[in-house]
Amino acid sequence: MGKGKSKGSYMISSVAEQYGIHPQTLRLYEREGLLKPSRSDGNTRLFTDGDLERLEVILHLTRELGVNLAGVEIILNMREKMAEMQVQIEEFVTTLNRELVARRRGPAQEEKHSLICVVNAKNQQKSGVRSQKSGARSQKSGARSQPGSHGQRFADRGFFRSGSPMRSKRC
Repeated sequence: MGKGKSKGSYMISSVAEQYGIHPQTLRLYEREGLLKPSRSDGNTRLFTDGDLERLEVILHLTRELGVNLAGVEIILNMREKMAEMQVQIEEFVTTLNRELVARRRGPAQEEKHSLICVVNAKNQQKSGVRSQKSGARSQKSGARSQPGSHGQRFADRGFFRSGSPMRSKRC
């Protein structure tokens, strides 16, 4: 094997021999944008281990599955996007776990950083009595929402459930 001089890189001739393909095929893959080998000071293509893994995927798709180069490009792009999405999902789960731990510690710390103050329904039972009385006053004064209003539609869909364990209030 003809290893290059820097960072475990391989020259085009050794890669072509190792995988049983012509060096022109590797050049074609580079021209099509499927491979992006680095270059040495003398402008020689140097393939890294990551390039070789990508080449193995390309050869599997073309040789064993019969995918053309346009299809290979689409598949490789989709794999990259899926990998990026996986990283985003992992970051989201990590953030979510941190938020859950923060909520378990106590609501006093949480209220400082949240956009909407969230309190337990137990704490609002007293204030809920007040809001029911004020709601009764608004019904008497004729400020009741009409059946076609937004408030009524949300209530019909179950957005305002009286038995929910958590309620939000203004800070």
